[in-house]
Amino acid sequence: MSSNPSDRRPVVLLLGARSNIALATAEVFARAGWNLQLAARNAETLQENRGFFEEQFGVSVTLCEFDVLAISDHLRFIEALPELPDAAICCVGALGDQEHDQAHPADAVRIMRTNYEGPAQILEALAGRFAQRGSGALVGVSSVAGDRGRASNYIYGSAKAGFTAFLSGLRARLVGSGVHVVTVLPGFVATKMISHLQTPKPLTASPEAVGRAIYRSVLRCKNRIYVGKLWAPIMWIMRHLPEALFKRIRF
Repeated sequence: MSSNPSDRRPVVLLLGARSNIALATAEVFARAGWNLQLAARNAETLQENRGFFEEQFGVSVTLCEFDVLAISDHLRFIEALPELPDAAICCVGALGDQEHDQAHPADAVRIMRTNYEGPAQILEALAGRFAQRGSGALVGVSSVAGDRGRASNYIYGSAKAGFTAFLSGLRARLVGSGVHVVTVLPGFVATKMISHLQTPKPLTASPEAVGRAIYRSVLRCKNRIYVGKLWAPIMWIMRHLPEALFKRIRF
């Protein structure tokens, strides 16, 4: 991925580093010898995680204060990093509550901005720096919810759809630059975000499985991956159902 000297450890930046998916992904990369940059709000609360990764895997871990919605601060955030990472993974997301959010516009906007606007803008800013260098991987964790709007979560799903489309366009723009863009599309993931939901076990991945899929996608320069073997065919069917039938389904 990089022309840097072979004795230099690669560096991965985790955006939204407090999430279950981000921490599981960080562990996968740390096991492989990557140094970590963990970026989140109130980053100092990740000191225990920092200690674990450093002690268990002998890697360097930097904690970085980051608010995805403070878009005017994104460039300053990148400039303050101890070094430009070899890979950046955006795990930022918020599920929200459909019934509540559709009745409270300010909360709906927050969900849309958290899942689309903020993540898109930070990856856009990083893309410019990566392209100047001529190497790197940018990973956006989107969702199968963005493949087609469903009655039960269309506010969240619409934001993820926007993010998926953004990543597709960014990937096309960066062709030939040495920078690769990966779109990760999990279905249900057993995290605290959906701990209140009953989800089918065959369709529910662990955060660790998502982390391993992300790591493989970076190494293999994948474009777009579903996490879990069943999700690709399921979402193909969902995308191709006639609208007259699809809009009658309540799920």
